[in-house]
Amino acid sequence: MLQPQYIDRFTQLDRLCWQGVIDALIAGHRLPRAAITDTVLAQGPNRLLNRSARIDGLGYVVKSVTVFPNNPDREQFLPSVQGICTVFDECTGQVRALIDSELLTYWKTAADSVLGARLLGPAEPEHLVIIGAGQVARSLIDAYTALFPSIEIVTLCVRRIQSAKWLKQFVAADKKLHPFTLQVSTDKAAVVPRGDIVVTATTSETPVLQGSWLKTGVHVDLVGAYTIDTREADDTTLQRGNLYVDSRDTTVDHIGELVIPLASGAIGPDSVLGDLYDLLNRAAKAQKEPRNSKQITVFKNGGGAHLDLMVANYLMSLDP
Repeated sequence: MLQPQYIDRFTQLDRLCWQGVIDALIAGHRLPRAAITDTVLAQGPNRLLNRSARIDGLGYVVKSVTVFPNNPDREQFLPSVQGICTVFDECTGQVRALIDSELLTYWKTAADSVLGARLLGPAEPEHLVIIGAGQVARSLIDAYTALFPSIEIVTLCVRRIQSAKWLKQFVAADKKLHPFTLQVSTDKAAVVPRGDIVVTATTSETPVLQGSWLKTGVHVDLVGAYTIDTREADDTTLQRGNLYVDSRDTTVDHIGELVIPLASGAIGPDSVLGDLYDLLNRAAKAQKEPRNSKQITVFKNGGGAHLDLMVANYLMSLDP
């Protein structure tokens, strides 16, 4: 009987690194396309999200996550996102591993974004702007500054300066991060035009990013919206940029970031130019075109259980 591995968020994985996770995503996308399915159950603002995938050569995965936005406001602080990921053997169906979704999501989400930025964005960005200051923003700072050492300034755009206090403390205490200047602003319209990479990582259901703010040559990374009726960028953002997604199967018909502007006619069915499978296939064939320094690129990070499965197998290979 196979003894499942249990990997929780407190597991010390000394060999775990962002480049290793990126490599796992690249290797996973060289396998046959994943079969993917998602379900969402909602009650008021609270949601249970179930994401499942199968990849030939890696097996099966189910990740169940609850999203309770009001948890941080309770007397006993609770994270807004909690869950577990189960990995099943490809041949026998036995449970191979149980992985705390906080650990898995921390590494998977940011690596997905940075891989998109590597394939689409400027080679040496200097200013990273992140709209949001939650746990996802923390992982994005960690990943982007680790894999783009050219970044000199990170600016957090928040509604209230106090919202970024804990994240500033984390950055100050984390000695692994390479030196950069961390700034906080409540004025998106003033800060976004300075960004070489602009990331949205919020729980907002309506746009927090306006395309009119974007400078030429910027790369936009849309992370937060994950349901069919939520979005973070306005129509102009999508219209001004060359638009890509991490997976067509988890975004085009499933996330409001694309569903809403497609339904209104703001963008057309051909507006999505490709996903990570397409981009990495072109890169493998040395077909990647030089980036136009004036072209805006937009990447929708939709997540997906196939990415969890790729990263889960990487974590399993490191855990003793």
